[in-house]
Amino acid sequence: MKNLLRKILFIFLISFYFLKVEQVKSLVPYYYYPTIKNLKKESLSIGKNAYQLLYFGQYKQSLSLAKLAVRINKTDEKLWLILADAQIANNLYKQALNSLNKAQKLNSNISEIYFSKSNIYLKISQLKNAKTSLETGLKIEPNNHKAIFQLGNILLMEKNYSGAIKLFDKSVKIKPDFWQAINNQGLAYFEENNINLSIKFFEKAISIEDNAEPLLGLASCLRMKDIKLALQLAKKSLIKEPKYVNYDFRKEQLWGEKLQTSTEILLQNKNIQTDVILAKSKINTSS
Repeated sequence: MKNLLRKILFIFLISFYFLKVEQVKSLVPYYYYPTIKNLKKESLSIGKNAYQLLYFGQYKQSLSLAKLAVRINKTDEKLWLILADAQIANNLYKQALNSLNKAQKLNSNISEIYFSKSNIYLKISQLKNAKTSLETGLKIEPNNHKAIFQLGNILLMEKNYSGAIKLFDKSVKIKPDFWQAINNQGLAYFEENNINLSIKFFEKAISIEDNAEPLLGLASCLRMKDIKLALQLAKKSLIKEPKYVNYDFRKEQLWGEKLQTSTEILLQNKNIQTDVILAKSKINTSS
C-alpha cells in the first residue's frame, strides 16, 4: 500500500513538473536569430533601397540607409561604394574617400572605385590625384569612354591641348554619338588657334545634340567670319541655357582664355544686348 501511494505521488509530481514547463514555454516568446547569410541578403536589399533613394534625389535618406547596410555587412565592397555615392551626394568628400578606401581593401580590381575617387579629387581641386585615380581605373577598364573623356578634361585643364584632343578622339571612337567629347575637341582646337577644326567639331556636336555649349562655341568661332549667323547662334544658346552668359560658368565648363575672350567680345555686340540682359535676369531669378 505504501509502495502504491509512493508511485502515485511520484507520477503526480512528474506530471505537475511537465505541466509547469509547458506553461513557462507558453509565456516566454520565441526569438528568431538570423543567420549570417540572411543578414548579408538583408544588407544588400537595404543597399539597393539606398541607391534608389539616391537616384530620386533623396540624399539624406539614402545616406542613412547606406550607413545601416554597411553596419550590417562590412565585408561587401558594393555597399561601401553605395555609401560613398551617398556621401558624395551629401558633400561629405573625406568620408566618401574613406569608404572608397574600405572598398578598395576588399576588392582592388573594381574600376568604379578609382573613377569615384577621381570625381572627389576633382571636386576638392586635387588634380594630380584625380589624374592618377583615372589612370588606375582605366588599366582595369580601358574602354570606359566617360573615364577617357574625364582624363581628357584634366589634360584640357593642364593646357595639354594635343593630349586632350587624342583622348577625346579615343572616347568618340568607343561611343560615336558622345557629343560632349566632340564639343571639347572644339574647345581644345580653338586654344590651339585652329579655328577651322574648332568650327568642324562644334558643328558635329550640334548635329548630335542641339546644345547651348556648342552653339555658343560655334558662334564665337564665326564672330569674325559671319557676325549675323554668330549672333543668331549666340541668342539661341542663351535661350537654351542662360548661364552661358556668365564667364565663370563657362570657365567651369573648361573654356580656355582664347575662346572666353572671343565670346566676351561677341556678347558685347549691341545687337545681342537685350538677350544678354534677359539671360542675366534669369540667372538672378533662379539664384
